[in-house]
Parts: sequence; structure tokens; C-alpha cells
Amino acid sequence: MGDRTILGTADVTDDELLAHAATALGIDGALCRLAGSQAEVVDYDLDAITTGGRWWVTADLATPDGPASVRFFVKLVQSWSRSPFFASVPPEFRATAERGVPWRTEPLVYASDLADRLPSGLTMAATVDIRPVDDLSTVIWLREVDVVGSDWPVDELARAARRLGRLAASPRVRPLSAIGEADGRRGVRSYAEGRLPAQVAPMLRSDEVWRHPVLTATFGTSVRERLLTHLDRVDEYVEWLETVPEGTAHGDACTNNLLVQAGSDELVLIDFGFWSTQPLGFDLGQLLLGDVQIGRRAAATLDEVEQACLPAYVDGLRDEGCDLHLDAVRRAHALQMLIFSGFSSFMLEGLLDPSSGGRGTGGPGPDAALLEQAAERARITEFVLDLVDETETHPQTATPAGRTASVTPRPA
Repeated sequence: MGDRTILGTADVTDDELLAHAATALGIDGALCRLAGSQAEVVDYDLDAITTGGRWWVTADLATPDGPASVRFFVKLVQSWSRSPFFASVPPEFRATAERGVPWRTEPLVYASDLADRLPSGLTMAATVDIRPVDDLSTVIWLREVDVVGSDWPVDELARAARRLGRLAASPRVRPLSAIGEADGRRGVRSYAEGRLPAQVAPMLRSDEVWRHPVLTATFGTSVRERLLTHLDRVDEYVEWLETVPEGTAHGDACTNNLLVQAGSDELVLIDFGFWSTQPLGFDLGQLLLGDVQIGRRAAATLDEVEQACLPAYVDGLRDEGCDLHLDAVRRAHALQMLIFSGFSSFMLEGLLDPSSGGRGTGGPGPDAALLEQAAERARITEFVLDLVDETETHPQTATPAGRTASVTPRPA
């Protein structure tokens, strides 16, 4: 009943929708009738390589107490081999690239008991239905979260950082940290031996790419030279990071994925596609850089945000019984930002489009908006490089007992 045709294979039957809505309202579905329904595409301007679609679905019920409505968020999760972006991966790297993004992780997280394990201050949307569509896609139905807008002042970011620190070190969450990793480990080594040499490094080393007028005007030769110097040390950095205790990482802990809900102090975690086991400090990267990368916050604020969020994150580790020194977390955080974001910050969408200046110095002048975006990315890169340089002298974190030796559960 109603128009839900845009859902295609992501839809449920009218009887199933009625049952989901009645359960959400806490009433007996046998006493209700589905009076109508509708689906609409979620207005979301950021592409995701493992998302095949996002929709709002509203169910209108006739109940003994009168009409009632419930809204659900529906998401189609798929292998990124179905994304148009997959065409940019060289054929010889496609199998490795596909394994490196285990798309089944998000459905597995929502199907787990993570909601009961999350530390205080964090929660997740209630799962309504999860079902495979075919071998390469799954649909997830979630209850709507009553979200309120936030401009994320620094103190709010610091509170989020403390909660992410608790998430990372929580012994209750840790058994679920490797969900989805059977399809392909997402650790720093897999990235450093996968996308980095296959896609990022060749462009970073290409003189032709770096003659682009946008890069010439914003990054210049000095930033590139610093990047290349550190690129030659990636193996060393990976080896050091593999001495750092591991924890649970959300994997994409930007503010878009930390929902502020009305009437509650709990942040709602969403988008678990990059949920994984990572060296401690990982989630600080996207918390700091995410809003700058999309133009929501100025790169000039990064120092202030980092100075507030790093100690808060470490406080969160302490809350869960982890005693890793702040200097070690800062070094791990800096190196992970460099490897996962710093090296690739220059790779702007449309950078090599002829309409924006082409690869060389000929053609029409660069678009002003692209120039400003590139300038901010250059500032991000310099911030990350400076942090890596500042943390060059760091404490040794490995212990004879192994990577998790410094993480101990809190007393009951």
C-alpha cells in the first residue's frame, strides 16, 4: 500500500511494514491497519562506495487510538565492485581492492549485540530488519533517530573524542571489533600495501600530475617533497604502528556519523562500513579531519581541535583501563592520519578534469572553488606533516606480552 516503488528489491511487504511499525509503536499489529506508506530518497550529498541507496520510508497506521505514523531509514549496502568508482581501480588490483572493503561489515554490526556493549555516552539506531538482496548486497532497515543539529564546538568534539577513546579500549566491545574482517583485514599494513602503492604513490610521484596549476598554486614543491620523504619511510611507520596496542575503531568517526539526538546526551553511531580493529588513536583522524575535508570547518582550527581532542581521547582510554601514554597515542594518531589521509589529500575530485585546468599547464584557468578546496587540503597536509615531525621522538610501546598488554579491564 502506498508508493514505495523506488525501493525496488530493498522493499518489504505491506504485512511486514505493518508489523515493523506496530512494534516500533509498542502496539499489537493485529489491532492496526496499514493506512498508507511512502518512500523518498534521503538527501545526502556525500558518495559512499558501498552504499547502493538511502531512503526514508513512512508508514501510516490506523490504530484503536487513532492514526499514527512511523518513519524508518533504509539503506542498501553493497560490494564496492558495484560502485562507479570501482572503474578507477587498475584491473590488476581489483580483487585486492574489493577484499579491502568488506561491505558485509555494516550488516553484521547491526545484527550483533553491539548496542548492549557500547560504553556510556554512545548508542546506535535500533535495527528493524536486515536481509540479503543477493550475493553482493544487503538491505538494512533502522528506526529513525530524532536528530538535532549541532555546529560541533570544540568542547563537543572533545566529549566525542573521550567516548571514542572508551570505544577503542572497551573490553566489552573488543570481541566484536573484528566483525567483517574475514573478508579482508583493514589494518594499516593492508592499506599501506594496497591502495597506497597502487593508486596514491604513483600520482604523488608523477611530475605530470604535479604540474597541474591547482597543485602548483596551493601545495607547491615543498609540501610534495615532504610527502615524498615520508612516503619512503612508510614501511618503518607501519612496523612501529604494529607495536601499538590495538582497539576497536568505528573507522569513519566524522561528525556526520555521530548523531546528536534530541533529549539525550548519548551520541548515536551510524555508518559502520569501516568498523575494524586498528592501532589506538585511529578514530581521532576522521574526528579532526572529516569536517575540514568537506569544507564544514576551516583547516586553521585543526591545532585547537587536536589539542582538545587528543587528551580527551586518552582520558577515554583511561576510563576503560588502558594506560598507553599520551605521547604514544599522539604519535600513532599522527602516523595513521599521514598514511590514510595525508598522502592522498591532494587527490581532489575533478582535479584531472580538463575543464578544471587539465593535467598540464595549458587549458582554461582553474576553477576558483577548486583552488580554495585545494588550498584547504594543502593546509590539512601541512598540519599532518607537522604533527608527524613533532612526534618523531616517541616512546616505545611494544611489550614482551604483546600489543594488548597495556589494556586491562576495569574492576567490576
